[in-house]
Amino acid sequence: MSTPFPFTAVVGQDDLRLALLLNAVSPAVGGVLVRGEKGTAKSTAVRALSALLPQVGVVVGCRFSCDPAAPDPVCPDGPHEPGPGAHRPSRMVELPVGASEDRLVGALDIERALAEGVKSFEPGLLAQAHRGILYVDEVNLLHDHLVDLLLDAAAMGASYVEREGVSVRHAARFLLVGTMNPEEGELRPQLLDRFGLTVEVSASREPDQRVEVVRRRLAYDDDPDGFAARWAEEEAAVRARIVAARELLPSVRLGDGALRQIAATCAAFEVDGMRADIVMARTATALAAWAGRTEVLAEDVRQAALLALPHRRRRNPFDAPGLDEDKLDETLEQFGDGDEDDDPDPDGPGGGGGQPTPDDGPESGGDTAAQPEAGESGQPQSSGTGEQQAVRAGEPFRTKVLTVPGLGDGAAGRRSRARTEHGRTTGARRPQGALTKLHLAATVRAAAPHQRARGRSGPGLVVRRDDLRQATREGREGNLVLFVVDASGSMAARQRMSAVKGAVLSLLLDAYQRRDKVGLVTFRGTAAEVALPPTSSVDAAAVRLQSLPTGGRTPLAAGLLKAHDVLRVERLRDPARRALVVVVTDGRATGGAEPVAFAGRAASLLAAESVASVVVDCESGPVRLGLAGRLAEELGGTAVTLDELRADSIAGLVRHVQGTQGTARRAA
Repeated sequence: MSTPFPFTAVVGQDDLRLALLLNAVSPAVGGVLVRGEKGTAKSTAVRALSALLPQVGVVVGCRFSCDPAAPDPVCPDGPHEPGPGAHRPSRMVELPVGASEDRLVGALDIERALAEGVKSFEPGLLAQAHRGILYVDEVNLLHDHLVDLLLDAAAMGASYVEREGVSVRHAARFLLVGTMNPEEGELRPQLLDRFGLTVEVSASREPDQRVEVVRRRLAYDDDPDGFAARWAEEEAAVRARIVAARELLPSVRLGDGALRQIAATCAAFEVDGMRADIVMARTATALAAWAGRTEVLAEDVRQAALLALPHRRRRNPFDAPGLDEDKLDETLEQFGDGDEDDDPDPDGPGGGGGQPTPDDGPESGGDTAAQPEAGESGQPQSSGTGEQQAVRAGEPFRTKVLTVPGLGDGAAGRRSRARTEHGRTTGARRPQGALTKLHLAATVRAAAPHQRARGRSGPGLVVRRDDLRQATREGREGNLVLFVVDASGSMAARQRMSAVKGAVLSLLLDAYQRRDKVGLVTFRGTAAEVALPPTSSVDAAAVRLQSLPTGGRTPLAAGLLKAHDVLRVERLRDPARRALVVVVTDGRATGGAEPVAFAGRAASLLAAESVASVVVDCESGPVRLGLAGRLAEELGGTAVTLDELRADSIAGLVRHVQGTQGTARRAA
């Protein structure tokens, strides 16, 4: 095994290191979600933590790492006799993004269970991570049902595997750490809430600190063992401090004054539910133990709030996580009980609670939460093409579901019908590879005619591999929603463009909730551009939309051709994901000879490939040309006005047109 980068050699990232250490002291804190741009030592710090954890005692031969002092009474490998056991290093288990459900929770041998009545269980990653660290890199890209299983196990401290009435349960208590790059998509708010702490990290902008990062990394790459040896003393000191803090933790007193501050802080920031209060209490207690104290102080409550609350305050997916520290300080001062030592020595045994310093880099959600409103502080762009500065989007609203016709095979989501691993059972087939979802009735029907030939003499059913049937299920998939937005001069009226942006923002919110990928193509002036390539980061699309300037001519054909190119490339990357094109325009086209006819020919390319589409007609005023409706016909889709986008009738209109497209595709 390669020598890990020493934890104490990580430069900066104080909040990240503190959050990881607090979970090492008290796994009950609930794990850490690390958000940040690529190349910020997220994975390095997590992998380095495992070397600091104390060794664990295990029952010899137990695949589930039972503690010999208190073995699990229902361990699948038990019951265990009392004994001294053995010691091994704490494990760090990595969960790959593409892992299957069986790889995560373990697999039951259904064939042996049916034929022999034997619970033959192969442990999964949750069993391997018991009493260690479970690390999920790019957790935001993990399928939702796997995230649900993962967080349920972390919350209950146990994993349950059930298949057709056969059930296995084993302990699964681990330190859960997830890392993610927000540019690649967000976690759902209810999943964010299940992580105890969240840390926002970014690369330092200080040249001296960046130099030190490079110097240490090069030294480690040249001689990993020698570099680790130079940091061995610091590593041993931190390891000893973790052990001491764990021993002190049961003695830490969380007084009524600190509890009142915790409750008041959660109420002041309007945090939903009670999980935040519990996490803050456990975090503040761990902070006190880490500092070598037996009393929780106000500084512990403050630091706990900075780590536990920012990700729980998001009211919609486009809100940046963050916390108003002035408001936090006012709340703590208002509800302080006055009995605590308000001026502890930060360098003495009572200090070290993890209070961040002004040079620690951005706090969780610091500068990212202070985005200026689009169009308020930005300067107008070059006036040579008649461009105007961006305007803010109108108020978003709830839209009806737009679906792609037919039955897909794309990634799990919540938009269109698809064949999935989870959902209602629609039939059965022979398994291809490992059996994952048994169709019991179909299996019995396949085995029943052969019982006499197989010499069955008892009440049991003789089942062989060829009899097994895999259940086929239907659920929902996520799609690629590609927005093609007209940003030309004909759309530039402030009130009109604000309404258009509000409509697109509403559709983006819907795409976020339905786990879609999104892309954004804009056209204005003389050409079209891909403002955002297809991505799972719906909030990135919202940011691009807010800053979108308008003005110039209307190269509608260029926008449609650019959309065609984007879809062609995306089919090569992700052939199973089906697309829905949403064109936002008034239908006007300018520039070149016969621009409207040229746009019609570009639309026919998309129609020929049966791409599901809808045109949001933004034309306004007493005189209307109806060009958006004509464009919708050429696309083989439908046109709806901005007002109709809110109305119930849009669902029927879109489904009708898309159903017609689906019928044509099946006939072809």
